[in-house]
Amino acid sequence: MSVVHLSAPTIDPDEVAYFERLAHRWWDAEGPFWPLHRLNAFRVDYIRRHLAASFGLDPAAERPFEGLKVLDIGCGGGILSESMARLGASVTGVEITEKNVRVAQLHAEWSSLAIDYRLGTAEDLVRGGEQFGAVLNMEVIEHVEHLPEFLADCGRLVRPGGVMFIASINRTIAAFIVAIFGAEYVLRWLPKGTHHYRKLVPPREVEALLGKDFEVKDRTGVLVNPFNRVFSYTRWMGVNYMLFMQRR
Repeated sequence: MSVVHLSAPTIDPDEVAYFERLAHRWWDAEGPFWPLHRLNAFRVDYIRRHLAASFGLDPAAERPFEGLKVLDIGCGGGILSESMARLGASVTGVEITEKNVRVAQLHAEWSSLAIDYRLGTAEDLVRGGEQFGAVLNMEVIEHVEHLPEFLADCGRLVRPGGVMFIASINRTIAAFIVAIFGAEYVLRWLPKGTHHYRKLVPPREVEALLGKDFEVKDRTGVLVNPFNRVFSYTRWMGVNYMLFMQRR
């Protein structure tokens, strides 16, 4: 495991402590991270289609991203990282919670997957001069401090012509009702305190912060059926959304 300096201004210590308490539950599909397990297949479909189209690859191939350098920022226990590795990508997962990195490494070994997991931040990778063909920034930006600096670092990690995927929650009354009050306090789908309204990020803010260097290629809303827990695409981005952007 890489040992790095974890004092970047974009890190929220409360968020680190929160996810560290839950680290041992990452691969429990019926535990507190079950929404991510359900969401993963859905977002991998989105990434697979748009990433393949961007690089002229066959999305139906068994391993369409063979050799493509992919960075999973805030990789947690490695749910998305493992999916991308199975599609052939050369995956680096960076995470600020040491327990999460250990869980991810152990599960990758158990799954016979070669994934480069690192304890650190996007800022650390920028300092190291690294760049990737695709950067995955999924369900992360609503947990960081100093969003402009964080997104600037993420942008620097995308090579020219490369792409970035961002998934997050809009800052709307609907999002508060559905994603916080409903999901955390009524349905108990997520532990209380997972999200904080003040830290939710409207997609227009993301686009404005990255607009100088990135072009938005696709945007979509995401809905979940509360009865069968099935995710679907929607043009409405009032709660959950995903953005696909390409660096100029």
